[in-house]
Amino acid sequence: MEKAIILKLHKDFEQSVYKDQETGLEFWLARGLQDLLGYAKWENFAKVIEKAKTACKNSGIEPRDHFPDIRKMVDIGSGAKREIEDIALTRYACYLIAQNGDPSKDPIAFAQTYFAVQTRKQEVIEQRITEVERFNARKKLALSEKQLSGIIYERLQDEQSFARIRSKGDTALFGKTTGQMKEQLNIPRSRALADFLPTITIKAKDFANEITNFNVKRDNLRTEAKITREHVKNSQGVRKLLIKRNIKPEELPPAEDIKKVQRRLVAEQKKLNKTESLDLTNEQ
Repeated sequence: MEKAIILKLHKDFEQSVYKDQETGLEFWLARGLQDLLGYAKWENFAKVIEKAKTACKNSGIEPRDHFPDIRKMVDIGSGAKREIEDIALTRYACYLIAQNGDPSKDPIAFAQTYFAVQTRKQEVIEQRITEVERFNARKKLALSEKQLSGIIYERLQDEQSFARIRSKGDTALFGKTTGQMKEQLNIPRSRALADFLPTITIKAKDFANEITNFNVKRDNLRTEAKITREHVKNSQGVRKLLIKRNIKPEELPPAEDIKKVQRRLVAEQKKLNKTESLDLTNEQ
């Protein structure tokens, strides 16, 4: 996500927060959050809220503590007002709502991190968004590798063939073997190379896998030599695309151990689950 987008979204979300005068707890109004997340119709957003309430209940937390119904007066023109229903949302409630949205949309991807972290500082949010994107990319790579491994085993009945093919794909992508890359980046031999790669390289490996998965099935490739040539060709193609954009994957510095990133994200989630509940009895 571009920094300019993060800055704008951060400003918009900061301006939408309320604070209960008695308890000092922060909360957001559902109809305001609807606009922030880009939902045009309240009916559609209400469905997302119901899913979030279900997730809250399934976690052993009382939804009424985080989704209390309220009523408020709104202007309808010419000085007239009318009362409408709304919902006060805790940070945890907002997070669950965001989790039920489409993370490919910038406002929702931003909200997932904004409501997860305990501080709303823009730089903290920007850093976590970067970490989440990398973590999700790593999970996606693991999935495409699992799919490719399954396809290869189904056709070759050789448990070692996938490792050989993947290694040759790495050589085509980096211009160096997997072992050479691990040594260069000071990665333990027992750990996966991808666990220490930056997001751009993880996605490059995943893209090559996806093309190989597609073409192996489409062209019904059934020998190790043919599948290897296909994967090497795809990895070389991805490398050429990166080089064209002045990105040399073998020269990029290592990223933080993805397992450490995962532990940090899990710890944040546990803190979020302990958030205080709201007791709003007055009209807002």
